[in-house]
Amino acid sequence: MIITIGGLAGTGTTTAAQVLSKKLDIPFLSTGSIFRDMAKEKGMSVLEFSKFAENNTEIDNEIDKRQAEIAKISDNLIVEGRLSAYFIDADLKIWMYAPFEIRANRICDREIKSFETASQEIKIREESEASRYLDIHNIDINNFDIYDLMLNTNRFNPDSIANIILTTLKVI
Repeated sequence: MIITIGGLAGTGTTTAAQVLSKKLDIPFLSTGSIFRDMAKEKGMSVLEFSKFAENNTEIDNEIDKRQAEIAKISDNLIVEGRLSAYFIDADLKIWMYAPFEIRANRICDREIKSFETASQEIKIREESEASRYLDIHNIDINNFDIYDLMLNTNRFNPDSIANIILTTLKVI
């Protein structure tokens, strides 16, 4: 079974993928981790690397290629990434969302930043990503037609989110 989980920063996609991975006993792959690793390799922050990636389509293409290749040879895998649903033939494609303030609070807690700093960085990063996705892949990140399940993570903890996904898997 192949599952993709996408969502904007701070929606809990990575945490949900980790919990679901343990519950299903299948591996997960985070494209965000690939992106962050690539940023570190270049000696840049995620924000700097995101800006750098705007002018370097090879970065996005490499991330897309890596995740697609891994999924293609896997029988069971959870792939977490904003565009994963577009590049992977999955049994279930999930999009997670939450209000902006909730996402910003989660990020400032996780990265030990002020709310103002986290909010500003989210806005810059999301504008950069939306522009890149449209330019490189002709994908509108705000078009959710490709997804089988839309999940507002505002009121649910990671375990509850995983249980909602497990319940969905029982009916497909």
